[in-house]
Amino acid sequence: MQGKFQYPHRRWNPLSQAWVMVSPHRTQRPWQGEVSQKAAPTAVTYDPECYLCPGNKRAGGAVNPQYDSIFTFVNDYAALLPDPPAHLDRPASSLLVAEPARGLCRVLCFHPDHSLTLARMTRPEIRRVADAWTREYEELGAIDWIKYVQIFENRGAMMGASNPHPHGQIWSTGFVPDEPAAETLAQQAYLAKNGRCLLCDYVDEETHAGERVVFENEHFVALVPWWAVWPFEVLLISKRHAGTMPELTSDERDGLADALKRLTTRYDNLFETSFPYTMGFHQSPTDQEDHKEWHFHVHFYPPLLRSATVRKFMVGFEMLGMPQRDITPESAAERLRACSETHFWPRD
Repeated sequence: MQGKFQYPHRRWNPLSQAWVMVSPHRTQRPWQGEVSQKAAPTAVTYDPECYLCPGNKRAGGAVNPQYDSIFTFVNDYAALLPDPPAHLDRPASSLLVAEPARGLCRVLCFHPDHSLTLARMTRPEIRRVADAWTREYEELGAIDWIKYVQIFENRGAMMGASNPHPHGQIWSTGFVPDEPAAETLAQQAYLAKNGRCLLCDYVDEETHAGERVVFENEHFVALVPWWAVWPFEVLLISKRHAGTMPELTSDERDGLADALKRLTTRYDNLFETSFPYTMGFHQSPTDQEDHKEWHFHVHFYPPLLRSATVRKFMVGFEMLGMPQRDITPESAAERLRACSETHFWPRD
């Protein structure tokens, strides 16, 4: 999309209350940076060395059951523990502040087939994963000291995934992490000022404009947000105001499965590679407070910039100043709209 927003400018992110800088002219610069291997999907349905495949021994010593659908277990190397030490080493300075961090971390295997990704799973299979995510949110959120349940997937080695088996993670914490905490404050402030939901209003504006919408179904809209930082970042938003996955109806969970299938397939077809990303659900905290401001949504943060082998790095000005992107969100949405969502890469 040429001629629109083709000049340096800043865009405001109302969810994080922060700016992102857009520099479209930088797409013309020559590239001599890192070039990674193009990632092809594996044809291996069972890997005897994979610690997530059915029946295999995990690194921590436990043996997986011969599961045939969904399998969830407590992370053998969890970042958080449910019972941290009672006493924390305390530095003798008011500037050096620390406190215990308590949590439960689980791993959720999406499918027993080692070769699959969300893009290559069927809609009914993805729906079963959505139901499992919902159960995990309900179960973990019911624990009185859990304040937030963060469900996410790191897809691909480029995003730090330690294993290609189709799986995601659930970190439930005794505190609300920074990103959802910021979104809570932003949505509360918008509701207090306008008497309406921030993301309800945003969905209305984006569907009316259309230029950043990638696709929509009856229940969800997939769009490149106005404030996107990552080149092909996508925000998946429920059309109906609901704060959590358990609030979604059965039809809406079908719609979520459909949207996840369609988006991840488009991603794979964009650069004809097994597309890396970090994906996560943002939903209401489980701190027993009334969060009528919260609107369920899904963030996709993929790092690829120009091709299957060139990625975006958050360095220099982005680390020291503020986030910056080269291609406009409008251009990214246009390219994603042009991608097929009905065939897999590579084609048979």
